[in-house]
Amino acid sequence: MEIYQLRYFVTVAETGNFTKAAALCFVSQPSLSQQILNLEEELGHKLFHRLGRRTSLTQAGQLLLEKSRRILVEVDNTLKELKDDPGAAHRVAIGCIPTLAPYLLPRVIACCRARFPALEITAHENFYPRLVELVVQGEIDIALVARPIKDARVIVEPLMQEPLLLALGRQHPLLQRDKITLHDLRNETFIMMGDASSLAAQIQRFFGDHDFEPHIGFRCAQVATVKALVAEGVGISILPAGTTSPADAPTLAYKVLAGRPPAREIAYIRHPRRYQSRGVAQFILALKESLVPPTPVTPVSAPPFPAAS
Repeated sequence: MEIYQLRYFVTVAETGNFTKAAALCFVSQPSLSQQILNLEEELGHKLFHRLGRRTSLTQAGQLLLEKSRRILVEVDNTLKELKDDPGAAHRVAIGCIPTLAPYLLPRVIACCRARFPALEITAHENFYPRLVELVVQGEIDIALVARPIKDARVIVEPLMQEPLLLALGRQHPLLQRDKITLHDLRNETFIMMGDASSLAAQIQRFFGDHDFEPHIGFRCAQVATVKALVAEGVGISILPAGTTSPADAPTLAYKVLAGRPPAREIAYIRHPRRYQSRGVAQFILALKESLVPPTPVTPVSAPPFPAAS
């Protein structure tokens, strides 16, 4: 049994297709198929049900898959640790959700450049489910996401609590109120992020906890679109404090909801068994240093990105 055979096997299992697996492994499909046959012959068990273009794991294949993943993680960890020379340039691959990436990543990367100029960073912006898969597959080292995170395959490391603020156009009548409650918003049109966004899910849970049914008129893929529509008076929204900017002041205002206002918890996730290199440690250090609260945007009464306790 060879390591490369296990890599071929795991790739076929994850893609469900020999042709796709061969392309990902940079070998010809006949060569990959032959190595899988050799592995099956050595083990004395069929590993796949071959169903036309699709494949599925046999019972023996299911048993081998988890063990193969563990073996490959240990092999990769050993290689990374041996190559992790303290005097060499280090690398880190990170992921980040779209409602956080444009607002936090530039600060973190700037901090990395100042503190660790030799650190090479690659970043992937995507939604939470895809980032979890990339962490599990070892394609990225860590991912910055919003809780809750319900996936036992990753470890969750809390970073900070971020207030969620009511976003209003500068001409909105509610700006005349000292306190704004959810009851005051019952006749408002909300502009929200799309269903794929973890932010939208978190806000919806907040509404549900308060038995509030919002009228959602628009769903957007980008925070910038939400802001533009709110600025035009099309509706109102709830946005993370970290997305606010001094440039918003002419057209947007932010208010903290009365009572117990909503917030989201930002965390990073990592694989429980993969080796965390010096590059990862450097990035995490810069990340935590970047969470010092910036100057809040008036009239926000809660500062963005409060430091973790």
